[in-house]
Amino acid sequence: MSRSRLTLRRMLATGLAALATAAAGLVATASPAAAATTPGIDVSHWQGSINWTSVRNSGIQFAYIKATEGTSYRDPQFNANYTNAYYAGVIRGAYHFARPNISSGATQANYLASNGGAWSADSRTLPAALDVEANPYSGGYCYGLSTTGMRNWIQDFLNTYRSRTGRYAVIYTTTSWWNQCTGNWTGPWANHPLWLARWSSTPGALPAGASVWSFWQYTDSGSVSGISGGVDRNHWNGTRDRLIALANNTR
Repeated sequence: MSRSRLTLRRMLATGLAALATAAAGLVATASPAAAATTPGIDVSHWQGSINWTSVRNSGIQFAYIKATEGTSYRDPQFNANYTNAYYAGVIRGAYHFARPNISSGATQANYLASNGGAWSADSRTLPAALDVEANPYSGGYCYGLSTTGMRNWIQDFLNTYRSRTGRYAVIYTTTSWWNQCTGNWTGPWANHPLWLARWSSTPGALPAGASVWSFWQYTDSGSVSGISGGVDRNHWNGTRDRLIALANNTR
């Protein structure tokens, strides 16, 4: 989900296919086949111009849309995607690609909140997501931070985002990265929905301390009407009504 998305996909594909990951959420289930799920996507400028009416008519009900990265990058398609998704009836949320080695978590949370990641109770706006995963740039897999340093950075981001918006941010990650780079930290899962990245037929094992997943990115090569080429496909672990409840902070 980074600016170097295609490179990162190749770096992680082998590990993600073999390692189990999961995300915390509202409804516990072993597999989407076992309970109600809601289909969604996540996109960035890599998908080019999107026909959101076609996306919604194809059955897609939610989308996470890249807004920002680090402290200065704003996705050039964000404004069009975020607005057009809303008017097409797609429940949407913004996401921020974390760069923990270039600034504090608070700085990046403020950048997100000021550049598309704000929240309103309009039944179509999800709390923003923090995308924290393997570093696709120089500086090491864990961005050169110790496990304590990474925990502190993430907590700084989460606290600042909540102060700015009143919402608990969603966290997108993989089990392997999370357990290695945070040292099996369990702190966020009591309040922050976890968005799983695992391209497989099942969610697999959960990150340390997580018991359920909210969102699951199960492929990076899906096909959706209205989008040219491949796109990340996701499940919400529940019904559309429950997703709207998360959007409105009434769950």
